Amino acid sequence: MNIETANRLLQYRKQHNLSQEELAEKIGVSRQAVSKWERSEASPDTDNLISLAEVYGVSLDELLKGKQESSDHAEDNTESAAETSEPESSDEAADEQTNFVREDRVSFKNGIHVDSKDGDHVHINRKNGINVDSKDGNKVHVGWDGIHVEENGKERVYTDENGHVMVDEKLKTTYSESPRHKAFNRFPFWAIALAAFLAWGFSGVLFGWSLSWICFLSIPIYYSVVDAIFKRNPCHFAFPVLCAAAYIIFGYFNVCGGWAYGWIVFLAIPVYYIICSIIKPKESE
Repeated sequence: MNIETANRLLQYRKQHNLSQEELAEKIGVSRQAVSKWERSEASPDTDNLISLAEVYGVSLDELLKGKQESSDHAEDNTESAAETSEPESSDEAADEQTNFVREDRVSFKNGIHVDSKDGDHVHINRKNGINVDSKDGNKVHVGWDGIHVEENGKERVYTDENGHVMVDEKLKTTYSESPRHKAFNRFPFWAIALAAFLAWGFSGVLFGWSLSWICFLSIPIYYSVVDAIFKRNPCHFAFPVLCAAAYIIFGYFNVCGGWAYGWIVFLAIPVYYIICSIIKPKESE
């Protein structure tokens, strides 16, 4: 983004008496993202530009070029066209368009949607849960029907009808469930998660009900940790759920880049399972 556009974004925000934090909350980005736009260190994507135009009550053309500037540029382009076949304004517009194409795409319409310029995709919403598609073909799904992990088109990790995290035969170890393992699996951890959800929500602290539901993500984490420990196989751990919880926390508390960059944590999922397949016990081979 050029410095003129960055200054224009700054002026529009001041004219509407908005702080960077207030503007960030209105359009669903981090305060750091707004700050970078106004310092010309980064460019807002198309969705964010549309949101900014709606907040300021202007068109995209006015937001990017300004009312007076747009007419001035038209006159300059007419004059320069007679002198050269490659106007400077056209080059600047091409560079600006190129910046938008190369930026990662983040959308908050009907959930959270992240499309990386490298080919990785993350989609999160209430209906379909968490879906991660990596550029190498690996897929992770965490939803109401459980956890499913695909590697090269083959399902390697999934949740059965009893809520147990199951692993492909190639990853399983020879194991008979011990009494202690059964005791931990039968422990009603879901009741603790439910109590925490209600206490957090009613207290109203740390975003209250809007964030307290994250307590339910601790349920699959607990039972998968139990399986991973007793079966001595890290593949049983619900690592994608942990990544989802981390991303949500990053976003709400604006740490590690907030919503804008926190999605990178999902890229650790295929790396985690690749490492697990390398260090798996010999009995599973």
